[in-house]
Amino acid sequence: MKTRQIVLTLIAMIALSACAQTQFTALEQQQISIEDPTLFEKSDAFTVDFASGRDKDYCFPLPVGKAKLMSDYNVEIETTRGDAVKSMFAGVVRLSRHSATNGNVIVVRHPNGLETVYGNNAENLVKSGDKVKAGQTIAIVGTEKGRTFCRFAIMVNGSRINPSIIFSLESHRLRQQLVLFQKTANWKVNVSVMKEPVVEKPESVQWWAYPLPGAKVISPYGKRGGRRHTGVDLKTTNRDNILAAFDGEVVYSGVYSGYGNLVRIRHDNGLETYYSHNSKNLVKVGDQVKAGDVIALTGQTGRATTPHLHFETRVGGQPVNPNTYFDHQTHTIRLEAFNKKRDGYVIKR
Repeated sequence: MKTRQIVLTLIAMIALSACAQTQFTALEQQQISIEDPTLFEKSDAFTVDFASGRDKDYCFPLPVGKAKLMSDYNVEIETTRGDAVKSMFAGVVRLSRHSATNGNVIVVRHPNGLETVYGNNAENLVKSGDKVKAGQTIAIVGTEKGRTFCRFAIMVNGSRINPSIIFSLESHRLRQQLVLFQKTANWKVNVSVMKEPVVEKPESVQWWAYPLPGAKVISPYGKRGGRRHTGVDLKTTNRDNILAAFDGEVVYSGVYSGYGNLVRIRHDNGLETYYSHNSKNLVKVGDQVKAGDVIALTGQTGRATTPHLHFETRVGGQPVNPNTYFDHQTHTIRLEAFNKKRDGYVIKR
């Protein structure tokens, strides 16, 4: 069957059938890059519809880590010592061992035809043949030359592919698209997108930004230890980029009491936002900033026990729960908190 016919036949296919394999040859358990003998058994192409899955079917390996794509299609995801490495999809552990180039490394074979690789682990917590779920802890991240990171890759038939086709390095989100994988004459795999990614809420992309992409909440708004916590504490890694939440004017940039290094921005939408404990402020009073501009770097200045961002939203000088305006789980804006006007959005009062 010609490739064009195969593509037309398989275009509506969601994913490969679930693989029940739990045992692997000695070579498969030793070699990271190795062909999958069953992958192209029936045809020389298959598709995976990454838009059809549920949220729980996918997990970024280090949800609060900062990802950097290397020239060899490896991704180095930096995080903090002791963090847990998660399986990206459900699957079966093909390899779990120590290698000279990757340290403690795990390879998981997934029913959708992909394999994911997790290297530089301080400790592997699974063994070959183990079935794992998406989001399951499979290792503890390792440290090399003072850096704590996971060396991550995605393979198809033993060849690394560009992972940014599958997920966003910045937001860690799975790209909502149909992807075609085709075997070539030399047993390599060509990867192409059959549908463009779905852009969520396109009208809102330019006027807001989540202040710390990839962050997790380590202390919510409200009472804390007998005191009122007037913002939300967000954590990724030290000296990570802090983004302006909306367009506005910087009205304060400096050291302020327990806030440490603080940036305050006044916005036309009726909000004023605070960003504090910064290791370094990158803007000065009077600067006009756009949503998504880098305004500071995360740190531990002022009254802080760990490097993080303390983020506040205020109306008329009074703190309002930032959760009113942002969903901290999905890192998205709450459109229901705003009224759309001809020249933009303003908060509902």
